[in-house]
Amino acid sequence: MKIDFNRKYNTIAAYTVIVIAIAAAIVVAIVKIDAVSSFIGRVLGILSPFIWGFALAYVLCPLMNCFEKLLVRLSKGKMNGKPARGLAVLLAYLTATLALVVFFSIVIPQIAQSITSLVAQTKVWLEHLQVWAVDFAARYELDNIPADTMDKIIGTAETWLQSFSVNITTWVPQIFAVTINFTAGVVNAILGAIIAIYLLLDKERFFAHVRKLFCAALSKQKVDTLTRITRKSHEVFSGFIIGKILDSFIIFLICLFFMLVFRWPYAMLISVIVGVTNVIPYFGPFFGAIPSILILLIVDPLTALWFAIFILALQQLDGNVIGPKILGDSTGLSPFWVIFSITVFGSLLGPIGMFIGVPLFAVIYHLISELVSTRLTQKALPTDTREYAPPDHPILEKKQKKRRTFRLKRKD
Repeated sequence: MKIDFNRKYNTIAAYTVIVIAIAAAIVVAIVKIDAVSSFIGRVLGILSPFIWGFALAYVLCPLMNCFEKLLVRLSKGKMNGKPARGLAVLLAYLTATLALVVFFSIVIPQIAQSITSLVAQTKVWLEHLQVWAVDFAARYELDNIPADTMDKIIGTAETWLQSFSVNITTWVPQIFAVTINFTAGVVNAILGAIIAIYLLLDKERFFAHVRKLFCAALSKQKVDTLTRITRKSHEVFSGFIIGKILDSFIIFLICLFFMLVFRWPYAMLISVIVGVTNVIPYFGPFFGAIPSILILLIVDPLTALWFAIFILALQQLDGNVIGPKILGDSTGLSPFWVIFSITVFGSLLGPIGMFIGVPLFAVIYHLISELVSTRLTQKALPTDTREYAPPDHPILEKKQKKRRTFRLKRKD
């Protein structure tokens, strides 16, 4: 006797098993969160050379494309294909290496000199602080502190010194572990650079293999959708990351120029801090300004005050003029969602999350908006957000300035 299976119920049963399996996996992941985190960390550690390679290839790809087009144009089409691609990759690597060598050969020595001077200045500041404390105690007759209180203060100081000496012994293995991690990071970076060369040399074949794999597993419509999402993600990420790096470099140059003009101390060190932290939207200027002001506060409080005023004006210039000119509306997010994405991804991934969180959330926001618009269109409903606002509380739009045209009337 042959059993007649109903295809409809088979489908329902298959979806039920899949949902139960996914739910069970989520429950296990929540219960064993430490083990899952450790496993993910090991996997990322194994794949770190490839992550480095993909990231480096993504950054160098526009530069390689420019060199390749230039070589084909200069050779009038005689050099194309693999020879042009190989030479373009070599020129891209040489250009990036030369730029890094020139930048760090200028910046690193001045930063080291600034740090050495800052350490020496800190010692002088501590000596002045000690003299001030003695004068303060003498002025307010703090020498008559009860013996019990002094014993408590001395005991607390001794306990702190003992704990400090104990911590020094525990810091040695930590320093050793940091050294090992740094060495492993350098090795992964070198392997990533080699992997990036192969990715750049044969990027078309690599993407063709990926598309071929997806076409074999999914329908053509889904593959086209994934391709469109990938192109949108590339557009958002490339526009934001390259624009933000260029914007931060301009802020670094402006800050360095004005600090040298006004002869403020630690110009290179502070300018690097301001430029590097500026890549983080909204919160970056505060991250860079606070330590810079504290550094100048050790030297001269008045200089720190003038620098605070200058950095406020510089960030206003960046937020209203330089940033919009370079970045434009590359993400399409409102300030609320920008702050939301920085906070969420920053807490999950740290400083890297604060940097890539904005373009990453912009892609997610775009996909959700597209899905919502598709569903509304299927239901014959309007897709304009303003249509869903109540009449007594309409959405406020910025008023566009109407250009008036004046016509000159000729007299007959």
